[in-house]
Amino acid sequence: MVGNGIGAFGLRDDAAVVDVPGGGSVVVSVDSTVEGVHVDLSVCTAADVGWKALMGALSDLAAMGASPLGALVALCVPGGAGHGEVALGVMGGVAEASTATGCPVAGGDVSAAGGLVVAVTVLGTVEGDGTAVSRSGASAGDAVLVTGPCGGSAAGLRELRAGAGSGSGDAYRRPVARLREGEAARRAGAHAMIDVSDGLALDLHRLADASGVGFVLDDVPVVPGATLEEALGGGEDYELLIAVSEDEVPGLTDRFTAAGLRRPIPIGAFTEDRGVRTLRGRVLDRLGWQHRLG
Repeated sequence: MVGNGIGAFGLRDDAAVVDVPGGGSVVVSVDSTVEGVHVDLSVCTAADVGWKALMGALSDLAAMGASPLGALVALCVPGGAGHGEVALGVMGGVAEASTATGCPVAGGDVSAAGGLVVAVTVLGTVEGDGTAVSRSGASAGDAVLVTGPCGGSAAGLRELRAGAGSGSGDAYRRPVARLREGEAARRAGAHAMIDVSDGLALDLHRLADASGVGFVLDDVPVVPGATLEEALGGGEDYELLIAVSEDEVPGLTDRFTAAGLRRPIPIGAFTEDRGVRTLRGRVLDRLGWQHRLG
């Protein structure tokens, strides 16, 4: 964190870990959902926006292996007739996501603004005697796994814009943070994790950058109906990329199975040469969503 000694993994991780006086720590993250930037209101309801906002913030906790304690929601809505209903709709979606994840909404703020913005701060904790999982713990020889196929959100948005049926866009309008998967991976000894929020390729590069390693991917699982490009660069799938030693993969798989979760999918391995970043023998570019400021 800026200006003090509280650890935030150099502002390069999914969340900050704040030590609490007297012992223990809290995992904290904040995420914004902005009309026209993160969400297309022509294909989403106000409730979808609220759902997406809370799930996006909670995905950062999932990537650290943390469980949610609560959330604060700051809602900015345009003035004018009908926008009171928009505010109620957004908060209705937040409430649905809160119920689905067991994350209570502890408070927040409402303000008028030029466009719809939902900023969510989430607080979490690492249960048991473990520590939060950062992006920087992967080592050469570790396996790369992902908790599920990717590309569903991008494909859903494409289909919604093309006027496809209402059920086709659920992955875009109602993504799910992999909180149980993150906790299971942490308890199984995951060395590093990151959530696929901006694109599998870009987020895997970020994890490799933080860990000082390269990677060699054999394949990438793609959601039926999506393209490989959408799986690599679409983002908002919120699956988790996991680094774990090869001999710990069976234990990781067993823990997921025991918890009733899908088996994590091995897709490659990390390498000592950080300049090696390939998929099927070809250089993998940093495909994904990157904000351009200024």
